[in-house]
Amino acid sequence: MAAPQAEGSRIGKALKKYMLTGILVWLPLIVTVWVISYIVTAADQLVHFLPQQWQPQQWIGFQIPGLGVIAAVLILFFTGVFAANVLGRKIIEGWDRLLGRIPVVKSIYSSVKKVSESLLSDSRQSFKTPVLVPFPQPHIWTVAFVSGSIPAGMDGALPEGGDYVAVYVPTTPNPTGGYYIMVRQSDIRPLDMSVDEALKYVISLGMVLPDPLPGTSPAALPPAAGPNPQALDDTPQTESEKETS
Repeated sequence: MAAPQAEGSRIGKALKKYMLTGILVWLPLIVTVWVISYIVTAADQLVHFLPQQWQPQQWIGFQIPGLGVIAAVLILFFTGVFAANVLGRKIIEGWDRLLGRIPVVKSIYSSVKKVSESLLSDSRQSFKTPVLVPFPQPHIWTVAFVSGSIPAGMDGALPEGGDYVAVYVPTTPNPTGGYYIMVRQSDIRPLDMSVDEALKYVISLGMVLPDPLPGTSPAALPPAAGPNPQALDDTPQTESEKETS
């Protein structure tokens, strides 16, 4: 009776193993194809903004996937060329001033513009430094990213006792939601890893570890100190027990 049960258990474990292996092979591929197809499909909608007679499917009789991506790249490129010259800068400055006078619109537009400039500018300092910070309370640490400096008016309102740094604490597994907090400089621990490695570590719930530094390996790390069984026993030994040990 025990032999058929053991055989059934082995078969069940083998099926589970092979099913999980198949999922691990196909899931990343399916998600990657789905994301790329979604981006291409969304970009192809740009073609519909053209007049009907200018749309490529009117010339060739059918729609070619990916034309929207090419159109988006060309639009971004020529917009950058236009904005880089003197005339383009003047026109964009006038456009910014116009939108800056419209209620509600000015708040949204100016906020998005400043955030995008901070994230995409070559001279930015934001999100270049992964750090560890005590959050949500002391002695509990989490990964965060330095997001900028503290405004002068706000810096004066913070408790004295050190310089403060603004950091962004992402949530797991969705890093687009998180917390903007201000931490003392002395409480911040810089991490020797890139922003991409830190983000992958956060998104994967700590399962995707950063690459080891050159010249080090997990085997070279000192073993974790385990409990000393003799130290756990506080009962004094008798003379006979000492001789036996």
